Amino acid sequence: MRHHPFAVAFLALGFVAAQPSAQALTIPPRELTTAAAQPIPPSVPLRDFFRNPDRAYFRISADGKYLSFMQPHGPERRRNIFAQELGADAPRGEVRRLTSETARDIADYLWKGNETLLYSKDFGGDENFHVVAVNARTGEVKDLTPGEKLRASVIDQLPDHPTDVLISHNGRDPKVFDVYRVNVVTGQSTLVARNPGNIIGWVPDHAGRVRAAVTSDGVNRTLLFRERETDEFKPVLTTDFRESVEPQFFTFDDKRLYVVSNRGRDKSAAAVLDPATGKEDVLWSHADVDVGALTYSRARKALASAEFETWRADRHFFEAETRRVFERLQARLPGYRLSIQSRTRDEIRMVVAATSDRTAGVRYVYDSKTDTLMRLGEVVPWLPENQMAHMQPVQYTSRDGLTINGYLTLPLGRPAKNLPVIVNPHGGPWARDSWGFNPEVQFLVNRGYAVFQTNFRGSTGFGRKFWEASFRQWGRAMQDDITDGVNWLIKEGIADPKRIGIYGASYGGYATLAGVTLTPDLYAAAVSYVGVSNMFTFMNTIPPYWEPLREMFYEMVGHPEKDKEFLRAVSPVFLADRIKTPLLVAQGARDPRVNKAESDQIVEALRKRGVPAEYIVKDNEGHGFANEENQFEFYGAMERFFAKHLRPQQAPQ
Repeated sequence: MRHHPFAVAFLALGFVAAQPSAQALTIPPRELTTAAAQPIPPSVPLRDFFRNPDRAYFRISADGKYLSFMQPHGPERRRNIFAQELGADAPRGEVRRLTSETARDIADYLWKGNETLLYSKDFGGDENFHVVAVNARTGEVKDLTPGEKLRASVIDQLPDHPTDVLISHNGRDPKVFDVYRVNVVTGQSTLVARNPGNIIGWVPDHAGRVRAAVTSDGVNRTLLFRERETDEFKPVLTTDFRESVEPQFFTFDDKRLYVVSNRGRDKSAAAVLDPATGKEDVLWSHADVDVGALTYSRARKALASAEFETWRADRHFFEAETRRVFERLQARLPGYRLSIQSRTRDEIRMVVAATSDRTAGVRYVYDSKTDTLMRLGEVVPWLPENQMAHMQPVQYTSRDGLTINGYLTLPLGRPAKNLPVIVNPHGGPWARDSWGFNPEVQFLVNRGYAVFQTNFRGSTGFGRKFWEASFRQWGRAMQDDITDGVNWLIKEGIADPKRIGIYGASYGGYATLAGVTLTPDLYAAAVSYVGVSNMFTFMNTIPPYWEPLREMFYEMVGHPEKDKEFLRAVSPVFLADRIKTPLLVAQGARDPRVNKAESDQIVEALRKRGVPAEYIVKDNEGHGFANEENQFEFYGAMERFFAKHLRPQQAPQ
């Protein structure tokens, strides 16, 4: 079961793609006070929250004979790939290290067949990812996409072919992505789909033939289709970017497309689209939230499930066998969120992750034929689940009447009254916060803070109307939603109005800087992590591969010429004389999305006024710090900074 990684970007500024969103439940005050019923847990060492797991990212080979995983290697403790034989009851035999990366962690990887693993590698955080192959038997490593300033990704593993995969990259033109058929053994690469300049996503059929694509002129999108790879693409339908028709994968006769679409509706639905007519037949929709990704079983040639999220992620099942597998797993692992991270070609054995809001969880190999679970291990056993806090859904009303959903995580052992609170706006901004384990949140809560995460307007998954309510609202209604949430916490008596901090990354960093300039009396301390400070310089330094979507960005955020007065009014750097809140700024020097100049400008503006601003810059990082030692430094500085200005109740040592 897999879904096609259709990659039509919408200029998200967040670190990690977030899951679809949903309604939340207002928590009665009685329930908010339950965290006080147990003793204050001991202070957990900072490094335990952010160090690499000893063993995680388990994957299984196509034939089920090998188990791979990542663990730290060398004095740098970089995540590298290891492999071991997999028996019927447990991994067995020699553990072999397959990669030797020393500069940066490997972010993720996958199996190609039975002998080859593919992983992504960038350089100093510049996000110019190469696809690299490593042979599981010999350890031979081959860069499949060599070149300078090239960004590549696997778009189809071609499971029916022993050596070939489809890779998309912008090596020919940095603004656009072509598709190549690449042999993972020899590295031989053949161009199979050349981008004329306006294609922002490609969709292969189940035989690996590139037969659908999506174009953009900046504000309108067109779905293209062709019967054969030798044919010319023909337009199927065109929509304004506000309407979304996202191809997921072909039907199993390779004639139609499964899509997630909000054409003519507010909430996105699962549908099947006929490219001959452009007509959609809706298969399933949720009344309150958007449908997210669709999945399928290749072995059974069946549409498997649709993902969605109310206050937590869930699935709608289309196929009985998929439902049976998850129901059996849920019965064995009650209360946990279950996901399948890897599976064999016959889909009998699979790696299952069981997680929750209080734990990164345990990994298992499940055999669906024998209904047996093989425990591989807990990801972060040094973080006791019973000492972590529950992430509780909350709901409030914005000043203009919108229902805003979010999460509140309360420190254990303290009553929900007059707490120091850290407001944590998410990145994106067209992403969302989701229920699940978050080491940043648990770290701050362990230090005695309540953490408030709000899915302000524009957060995804709540439907088109809620998303569109964010257009041209940076620093305006989007920021008001955050402010309204803070005022709600104060009114409920949860937050001490004199001890409220704000911390965000990427767009969340912008919201942090907007918070201390537009509402200078609200926050007692602020941390901006790779945050936008100047709307004009930000839009002038976007990566070249965002260029085809620039006009859409102008529609959603503002035009630097037509909306000059507005953009200046919501650019924190031009309002720096209002800042009186202590500020900590962190930035990666090689960030391609939020250029280092964004942080330089705000720090310089403050220092010119004689206002101190702590500033952490890492030359070997990009859009967020990936390396352990840099994370330790950043979170250590944050810990000291918030403790100084917000004075939380100390936990026992």
